[in-house]
Amino acid sequence: MPGQSQARAPIYEALRGFERMRVVPFDVPGHKRGRGNRELTDFLGENCLRHDVNSMRPLDNLCHPVSVIKEAEELAAEAFGAAHAFFIVNGTTSAVQAMILSVCKKGDKIILPRNVHRSVMGALILCGAVPVYLNPQVNAELGIPLGMRLDDVKEAIAAFPDAKAVLVNNPTYYGVCSALADITAFAHEHGMAVLADEAHGTHFYFGDGLPVSAMAAGADMAAVSMHKSGGSLTQSSFLLCGPSVNVGYARQVINLTQTTSASYLLLSSLDLSRRQLSLRGRALFAYVRDMAQYARGEINQIGDYYAFASELKNGNDVFDFDETKLSVNTIGVGLAGIEVYDLLRDEYDIQIEFGDLGNILAYLSVGDTHKNIERLIGALSEIRRRYRKDRGGMMRSEYISPAVELSPQTAFYADKESLPLLQSVGRVCAEFVMCYPPGIPILAPGERVTRDIIDYIRYAKEKGCSMTGPEDMDIERLNVIAE
Repeated sequence: MPGQSQARAPIYEALRGFERMRVVPFDVPGHKRGRGNRELTDFLGENCLRHDVNSMRPLDNLCHPVSVIKEAEELAAEAFGAAHAFFIVNGTTSAVQAMILSVCKKGDKIILPRNVHRSVMGALILCGAVPVYLNPQVNAELGIPLGMRLDDVKEAIAAFPDAKAVLVNNPTYYGVCSALADITAFAHEHGMAVLADEAHGTHFYFGDGLPVSAMAAGADMAAVSMHKSGGSLTQSSFLLCGPSVNVGYARQVINLTQTTSASYLLLSSLDLSRRQLSLRGRALFAYVRDMAQYARGEINQIGDYYAFASELKNGNDVFDFDETKLSVNTIGVGLAGIEVYDLLRDEYDIQIEFGDLGNILAYLSVGDTHKNIERLIGALSEIRRRYRKDRGGMMRSEYISPAVELSPQTAFYADKESLPLLQSVGRVCAEFVMCYPPGIPILAPGERVTRDIIDYIRYAKEKGCSMTGPEDMDIERLNVIAE
């Protein structure tokens, strides 16, 4: 509702008002404002437990909001330039899946890059939609997948004119952005919805000199991880909708999978974080961007590392770049990204977001300081001095184009058998394999297992990547479709 004051925080205000009422709780949660578990209360704090309450009339209900949550949704929509905003407490995974389930049914086609988060594949398994994958180009020097090329999207739309939607990462984990506005305009000309996975793009809505946000680009829906760069509590996100979306139906879809016991800790954190970004976001993210630019300059002066940014832009598959991302290639040091990640944590007490086979990502946000940036720069310099080695024999590509044989849903629910990794070559995979983070599948259900993929999995394991997905948690065996 335009014109509402962004200084308001309706959910937070309702919680503070409820606290003053001194209501005797004969409802859930069973810890009864913390009195039932003193150890938990001492650990998390009385204020936290006192506000961990159940849905009730004064506090509204997330499944069917009519008062304070409804007001908070309207404020969030206004802040993000959306027609409507949903509070999501099941993580951005739930928001991504709600987007896809809102526009796709069993058998519908959806155009998307193959380097999507596992939540997208999960949605395809749930609804039975059929993916039309666009294999991204790979930067040969960095080994990272790039964005969607507009020409590739146009070719896919021409080949599959009955597709229901196009999904775009905005940005990728590494900070790469596609030509979202152009893709959106072309897709809309052909009657297709545009969905944006903006798990790492919250700040696009509140920063100057940053890539275009999904709502500004005209996208129909966007899943926004407020808890990442926006500062809310882990697991809290927004699902944003444009004016063409049937929000009543979208809420029905959200309620299929989102909890009926929404955490007011998460809801109030979204409310307060939205308020902060609305009032001070531009100054805050200018500060974050300046820190990232400074860090890149210092890291590139160390030698052998390459902290990359907007120089990668080519107007095509790197249409734009998120300069708040501190992505650093480590191949020149002779170390895999995951090895630098482990050294930073184990030797220097520095926890970065992730390390893969050739890169690291230090996630910068509104809570970082120049002092900590200097500590990171110093640690990277010392790691180069102490651990640098020959780069021969290192695997650098973070993406292997898949051979898709079946839809994810068909493969996931098919009869299957478990085989040792090497024996699975040539068979069709029936489960996921991925490094997490970033959570982009190396293998997804319905894709043929190749020797290159097995070599990648074994190399990633050897380097210490955190591998997830298969039923066999040691990842010595794979489930494949039974013959």
